[in-house]
Amino acid sequence: MRITAIVLALLIISCQDHKKNTPQDQETAIADVKSATVSDEALLDSVERQTFNYFWDGANKNSGLAAERIHLDNIYPSNDENVVTTGGSGFGLMAILAGVKRGFITREQAFQRYQKAISFLEKADRFHGAWPHWMHGDTGKVQPFGQKDDGGDLVETAFLMQGLLTVKEYFKDGNEQEKELAARIQKMWEEVEWDWYTHGKDVLYWHWSPNYAWEMNFPVGGYNECLVMYVLAAASPTHPITKEVYEKGWARNGAIAKDTTYYGLQTVLDHFEHDDAPVGPLFWAHYSYLGLNPKGLKDQYADYWKLNQNHALIQYKYAVDNPENHEGYGENLWGLTSSYSVDGYAGHRPGNDLGVISPTAALSSMPYTPKESMQFLKYLYTKQDTLIGKYGPYDAFSLEKKWVLPRYLAIDQGPIPVMIENYRSGMLWDLFMENKDVQSGLKKLGFTSPYLDN
Repeated sequence: MRITAIVLALLIISCQDHKKNTPQDQETAIADVKSATVSDEALLDSVERQTFNYFWDGANKNSGLAAERIHLDNIYPSNDENVVTTGGSGFGLMAILAGVKRGFITREQAFQRYQKAISFLEKADRFHGAWPHWMHGDTGKVQPFGQKDDGGDLVETAFLMQGLLTVKEYFKDGNEQEKELAARIQKMWEEVEWDWYTHGKDVLYWHWSPNYAWEMNFPVGGYNECLVMYVLAAASPTHPITKEVYEKGWARNGAIAKDTTYYGLQTVLDHFEHDDAPVGPLFWAHYSYLGLNPKGLKDQYADYWKLNQNHALIQYKYAVDNPENHEGYGENLWGLTSSYSVDGYAGHRPGNDLGVISPTAALSSMPYTPKESMQFLKYLYTKQDTLIGKYGPYDAFSLEKKWVLPRYLAIDQGPIPVMIENYRSGMLWDLFMENKDVQSGLKKLGFTSPYLDN
């Protein structure tokens, strides 16, 4: 069994967050790890701290927001080490609150970071209220994601706004400075023109460009990672969409509710509008649900807890079955999602399985599959610790191809601390779901939830 110095150090630090450690305590912690008896709580503290640090120590220095990617080998083929990611920053804003909850930083430290980030966002490029996919970390100017993707990105904006509204709820009843921060977030929230992004139709469009207008032509129909965009669009107090946009656009006039059965479990919703694949990459069960609590969340189309839990369990069962005989797959090694891959970047899932495991898939599924996700976590930290670096597990790896790079992506690291904290305390779920505008949007679209009952 190999245990790296960085993992040992983080486990010891995690223990120190809860009590003063004597030299004997530290020796015991090291012995426990080496004998694979380290507690689940210590392991959760360790991975939560490491992944939180991507957004704390690893943040863009000028903006305080999330770096699109961090490569510890310092190799950036696209010269994009100074690019800030909009959606990943939303995840990071939530991860910082988890860091406060766990005692990694203080409330005041978090507040200071949020002041920097929000000051940057207030001045950054926006297009009818929506931020672009990428921004330059020094200037806030749009960094094109593609030739025609040089304007507003409504999906990325929704992920960012999910984080911002969560931060607002945390500080809204604080001191005068904190209340002022909450008010600045509310102003940015009210400036997003969600209804304008319908392009006059009953569907939300992903992109708009000041140079290419609607040429990207990407109407967003479900099911995928974008549910929270429709909820926020309905929730807007200034630029809301109608329920018909949700029903006709996202739900495709009810066609979204056509499910199938895979590995003995219902998929609940149709995962692909233009494909026969039974399930998508596992990030679909994470991005919208960092704030949207799927427990008890239902509408006319789905039970969202069942949807996400089955999605994770299907992937677990797929790995145990291992129909393509990839090395290492099994009860301790599972989880396919979009991530770095052997030849660049790929949307890994059953049906597009390249033998590449992405740790965010299993770890961010902790609320849905606690037993199976803990098995993965323990295996990774006690048997495959060379796959772990400064900011937690590296983005992806392949045992059979002996491939791993010391590289990270914000959109993969971000869901890990947020969903683990939701599993442990429900903190981020509670904050986001208590927002009155969010509750109004959910009611408008016909959702039921324990938060609405209260």
